[in-house]
Amino acid sequence: MPVQGALERYLVKPGARVDLRKIDPDEKTLFSGKDKSEYDSQFRQLQDALRDMQKMLYAQSKHKILVVMQAMDTGGKDGCIKHVFSHIDPQGIHVRSFKKPTEEELAHDFLWRVHAKVPPRGQLVIFNRSHYEDVIAVRVKKLFPDEVWKRRQNHIIDFERMLADEGTTIIKIFLHISKEEQKKRLEARLSNPHKHWKFNPEDLKDRARWDEFLTAYEDVISKTSADHAPWYVIPADRKWYRNLCVARIMVDRMRTLDLKLPRIDWDPKGIVIGD
Repeated sequence: MPVQGALERYLVKPGARVDLRKIDPDEKTLFSGKDKSEYDSQFRQLQDALRDMQKMLYAQSKHKILVVMQAMDTGGKDGCIKHVFSHIDPQGIHVRSFKKPTEEELAHDFLWRVHAKVPPRGQLVIFNRSHYEDVIAVRVKKLFPDEVWKRRQNHIIDFERMLADEGTTIIKIFLHISKEEQKKRLEARLSNPHKHWKFNPEDLKDRARWDEFLTAYEDVISKTSADHAPWYVIPADRKWYRNLCVARIMVDRMRTLDLKLPRIDWDPKGIVIGD
C-alpha cells in the first residue's frame, strides 16, 4: 500500500517533544514509487477509498470525524483539502474556516464559535485553521498576556477530551513547510495576477517572526498531542507527497471505525415499483 506507516512515522506521540527544525519538510521517505505515474494511481486509490468510507460514515450516522488542519502561511491547507477530499460527496463533508473573531464572537469565550462547528454524527468536518489560532497568534503577536494563551492551551486539552468522550474521532494535521519554500510560494503569488488576491502584505510581518511561530507550534503540538487527539506533522514542501500522506492517514484512521452500511429490515426482492 502507498506510504505505508504514515500513521506511525508522522505521529507526535503523547508526551513527546516535537522539534520541527529536525523534521525535513522536503522528505518523501514513505513513497516507494519510481515516478509520478505511480503516485497518481496510488493517490486515486486513496481518494476512492475515502469516498467509499465517507458514504458509510454518512449512511451509518454513528461516528463523527473532526480534522484540524494547521500550517504556517502558504503551508498548503487549501490545496491539501481540495485534492485529498475532492471525491467525497459534499453532503457529508464541511470545511469550516476561522478568521478574525467578530464582535459577537469576542463577546463569548474563545471556544464558543468553535464548538458550534464540530461535526454531528455521520459528518466529516475539516477545520481550515482552528481554535489553535487562539493560542498561536495570541502568543506570537502578544495580543494578550502570556497567562491567557497558557490558560487557553489547557482549555483546548479539556475541550478535545470532551469531544472524544462524546464519540468524535479527532485527527490533527500540521503541514510543515520550510522558510525557503514559503518564499517561493509568496513570490509565485506576486508574479501571477490571478493569485494577487491570495497575497497579503501583512503576511510578511508574520514571516519575519518565523522562528517565534515555529517555537509556538512546537510547544502547542507537544503539549496537546494525545491518544484521543493526535497530531501528525506532515512534510509539505512537496505538495503531492503531502497529499498522499494526509490521504493515507485519513484512510487508516477511518478504517478503525468499523464503518458499515446500515442493515435494512425489509426484503428488496419483495418490492415492486409500479409503472
